[in-house]
Amino acid sequence: MAAPESECGGTDGYRDLRGVRVELDPGTARVGGGGGFAVSFWLYLSSSARPSSVILRQIAAGDDNKLPFLALGEGNKLLLFPLMRLHREAPGPASSYPWTHTTKLSSTSQCPLEKWFHIGCEVTENVMRLHLDGSLTAEASVCSLFDGPESQDDANQISLVGSDGKLEGYIYNIEVSSVLGNIKEQYTKNPPFKLSIDYSCSDGIEEGGDGIWNIVGGKASCRRNFILEVVLTNAFGAPVKDKEVVASLVYADDGTVVAKSRDDSEPPLLITCDGLEYAAITRPLPIIRGRALFKLKISQLSSKCDNKLFRIQFSTLHMQRYPFLEAYSKPIRCISRSRTVHPLGPGKRASSATVDETDLLNNGQGFVSADKVNGREHSMCLDAPMFPKIEGGMVKVVEAHKMVSQNKNARKVVVSKEAQNVMRTDSSTSNYDSFDSGSSWSGSDGDDGIETFSDAVVFRYCLDSTYDRLKFLRGAAPTVNKDDLVKLADQVSLYSGCSHHRNQILMSKRLLREGADTWNMISKNNERALWSSAIPEIITKFTNIAHSVSRGLSEQDVEVLRGIAGCGEDIGRDEFDRLWYWLYPVAVSLSRENIKKLWDCTTPRWIEGLITIEEAENALRSSRELLKEPGTFVLRFPTTRSWPHPDAGCLVVTYIGSDNSIHHRLLSLDSSDASAENLQDLLLQEPELSQLGRVDRLPTAIRR
Repeated sequence: MAAPESECGGTDGYRDLRGVRVELDPGTARVGGGGGFAVSFWLYLSSSARPSSVILRQIAAGDDNKLPFLALGEGNKLLLFPLMRLHREAPGPASSYPWTHTTKLSSTSQCPLEKWFHIGCEVTENVMRLHLDGSLTAEASVCSLFDGPESQDDANQISLVGSDGKLEGYIYNIEVSSVLGNIKEQYTKNPPFKLSIDYSCSDGIEEGGDGIWNIVGGKASCRRNFILEVVLTNAFGAPVKDKEVVASLVYADDGTVVAKSRDDSEPPLLITCDGLEYAAITRPLPIIRGRALFKLKISQLSSKCDNKLFRIQFSTLHMQRYPFLEAYSKPIRCISRSRTVHPLGPGKRASSATVDETDLLNNGQGFVSADKVNGREHSMCLDAPMFPKIEGGMVKVVEAHKMVSQNKNARKVVVSKEAQNVMRTDSSTSNYDSFDSGSSWSGSDGDDGIETFSDAVVFRYCLDSTYDRLKFLRGAAPTVNKDDLVKLADQVSLYSGCSHHRNQILMSKRLLREGADTWNMISKNNERALWSSAIPEIITKFTNIAHSVSRGLSEQDVEVLRGIAGCGEDIGRDEFDRLWYWLYPVAVSLSRENIKKLWDCTTPRWIEGLITIEEAENALRSSRELLKEPGTFVLRFPTTRSWPHPDAGCLVVTYIGSDNSIHHRLLSLDSSDASAENLQDLLLQEPELSQLGRVDRLPTAIRR
């Protein structure tokens, strides 16, 4: 049996479908009727694939006719045709779509587009079989052209060639074998990769009604960070390691790279690494546990590029460029927002909604500034007659006198210059880690008429992104007193309608303090520390906060933490903070007695905890395509929700619904006794789960 021609393939095993050519030896299928051959490979079809597309054609030596061997039929179902010079039913030169009068095997399911799937074709003198993703999907008997032994010279001249250019697709790891029955084995080994974007982890992005992202960019004083996470997995959804991904800014219409204009000294796309900004194209990020988190900024405005839309293109390094190893964001309109604030003079009061105040709210500044005049600090006093209120997810404008207590003194805030730098989103500082966490707010210490947080601050917190809330709390929480932090938490909870915001604010002081102490212990005043020496201290802190003595963190849990941190053999402060902001809320949740009972119970294992969404979904499958019975569920902590996100530390139930698909539902544990004894009652509070009636069925251990 001849092997595939080496010149058709690349060093990474991927081939353009148009360049595929393999030689077959049909004579092996005629040895007493018991022989045969198998062709197996992974296939990736572009979105342009349509019924009538021929994937592989068969050619005989000395014959110019290219007849279909593998094609797409009605409903994009896969069709396998008998082999010429071997089967009487082989298609003739006049065969054409829809091949109504031609013998062929048809798959029972539709072939996916822009997704890898595995094909196996087994051919003998009397039987043909078609396999999809390792499972037999069609089988048919065929008639041989020969009733007895014949010369096999002609039969050795059959070739399979790829599409002639009308179909865009790619083949991976094509194998031709004279051994039958090993399609399943070939399917499970060495699957191909695919790069994608996990939009559930994005932050700092506003999406318009037209589906276009609006991102604030432009000059350094205005542009804002946004976060995107890319995922590199194999065809089975398992994470891929030891690869690098780079980001670049391209035009949405044609995919060409956005070039740096003559007037701009900065590259169009910037990435933040270790607190510094670099041209994104020069700083690839390593894929760790299948993921890489990008903190990006755009310096090029759409208005300077003929109002064109952009996209963020992610691509793998050290591999050839393929569509499945590239991922594109949604279309982006990069806009500029004025951040200019005109402070009122000392003692000057606003008796109506001023332009300055409106700009503070609309432009996302949200904070009242203070300046020093002649060496003395002056504050602005705002009566703020109008401000936004959150009700039922809608923003309404209400009169201030209906919301603010009738106090003789106007509500004021005095902000030090250092704290302004922490709070100001138009700071030229590129990363929150460069802020001084010791910057303080003055107030509530000697003046009973002064409150620390203004209404503008409260509502800005309600409306802002998780990233900006993080910056705010990092600068404010360490120095304000606990009473003021409680007031802020209560107000944010009231106006946002989400009590979980309150929990995140209240824990911020201790979270930041213990995080700093833990990092100092790990790093010993160095910039980086070895992961192997850092993780024992992290585990100790986790068990102390969670008050858990019977269950700690396993090796698999530690690998999940490494993936969240995004670090390799060593860890820096940025990476540690990313890990800590996820782990601390989880430990706080586990410190609650009712949740701790679930965590400590390992037979059955009620909470898997430190697993990714991919691992949870894979646990609910009995095979790649087949799901377990409806009602089967897994409890986990979402790895994509970190402090101060309101869902940080919450439990998620991943379950199979009555529609035989996988669902993810956040569990509210605030008012329930979530012990193992009544977990079923808690889950039945979820409307979709209550319809199943089988929520007591817990799957076996996922990895342990």
